[in-house]
Amino acid sequence: MSSTTATPAKAARPMSRRRKTNKDGVAPSPYTVRAALSQGSLTTKLSALVFGLGNLAHKQIVKGLVLLAGEILFIWFMAADGAHNLAMLPSLGDNKGGKQLVDGFWEYVPGDNSVVILLYGVCTVAICAVFVLWWALAVRSAYKAECQARENGGRAPELLDDLRDLRDGKVSNLLMALPTLGIVVFTILPLIFMISVAFTNYDQDHVTLFDWTGLDTFKTVFSGNATGDVNAPLFFSVLGWTLTWAFFATFLNFFFGLFMAMIINRKTTHGKGFWRAVFSMSIAVPQFVSLLTMRTMLQPQGAINRMLMSWGWIDQSLPFFTDTTWARVTVIVINLWVGIPYTIMQVTGILQNIPAEQYEAARIDGANWWQIFTKITMPYIIFVLTPYLITTFTGNVNNFNVIYLLSQGEPSQVGQSAGKTDLLITWLYKLTVDRGDYNLGAVIGIMTFIVLAVVALITYRSSGSYKDEEAFR
Repeated sequence: MSSTTATPAKAARPMSRRRKTNKDGVAPSPYTVRAALSQGSLTTKLSALVFGLGNLAHKQIVKGLVLLAGEILFIWFMAADGAHNLAMLPSLGDNKGGKQLVDGFWEYVPGDNSVVILLYGVCTVAICAVFVLWWALAVRSAYKAECQARENGGRAPELLDDLRDLRDGKVSNLLMALPTLGIVVFTILPLIFMISVAFTNYDQDHVTLFDWTGLDTFKTVFSGNATGDVNAPLFFSVLGWTLTWAFFATFLNFFFGLFMAMIINRKTTHGKGFWRAVFSMSIAVPQFVSLLTMRTMLQPQGAINRMLMSWGWIDQSLPFFTDTTWARVTVIVINLWVGIPYTIMQVTGILQNIPAEQYEAARIDGANWWQIFTKITMPYIIFVLTPYLITTFTGNVNNFNVIYLLSQGEPSQVGQSAGKTDLLITWLYKLTVDRGDYNLGAVIGIMTFIVLAVVALITYRSSGSYKDEEAFR
């Protein structure tokens, strides 16, 4: 009886120690901050105040010193500059500078610069956030060293063991560290700075010193006041044209490029290499040069109008950039000439990788060319190119070059800050670089980001590339 009753108890012990797994079947790490502060030893808990103390106690000298050095550097930074940066952030400065009498001589004392204060403040907040992560890392590392020392008979892994584990088991973390750092420094921090500017009055009248104004700038952009040069009707007009332009610039390029690529890829087409080389050469010409050349040729006294008038086809110059409809159609058509070669290169590679057996089986079953195109070619291309189309749509929303170099937003009306062909990105450029209204430009930038994020996420999550990635394997 004793043996039979002991067996279930022994079998039940491993079950009680099983750790929960997530949806991917991977057990979460037991070395959490909560576990360290509640179950760790006194040395581990003191590591929350003195970083690396737990590691040093378990003879992880290098790791403990690195963690401690991070804490010392943060304290030194906060004492030297960080605390001052955070203290100046709520006011953004109030010293206008000027002359001061020093030892009987007038000396110029520079005033505060709100841009610098805001920039340093944002960076200091980011450093504080990194310090919080460093604190959590120090506490978890101390608890991990304690648990591993307890399991290994008082010996915690040495530095070489950690490096070996980082090279083998956690190489993905090592390889992703530098790109992630680059995204944080060059994308997220500038984005936070831009968002912060939107809540200030940083404009042409407040260049050096400006203040926090809350949502006043948003109210200006979305106000129904039609008398101002920045208002809700103008914003939604520019937004509507931006989305219309991005739609036509993306899908016309795609379908025309697909059509041309399929013609070149046909067995009966001769000189495939020549035609592909011709389109590749158009890509090699700098877009800056091509667009400025086309702008010059399409002027009222440009080469195209002069040629058509000399042939007697027109009596007066065509309004390529002086009429709203003409201007919008012109930029879309010229963008086709610029963008179709890129689509041809993309689609050609996909067409050459569609399994020939699928085409042969379809022909044996009696499918015609249209059925083959709609059932095999098009689904395969759409499946593969959906991320590319989303990226292209995003790029066309922010397509500064084509619009600004070709039409510069013209035609424009008196009293409005945006022309009829201005996109949100070119309007943002005019508000900031040309006028110095950086707060208004920041609001436009935030709205552009929101629109693109919503469109990209909804489109991609609804596509077959996201829902069924095994479909064409």
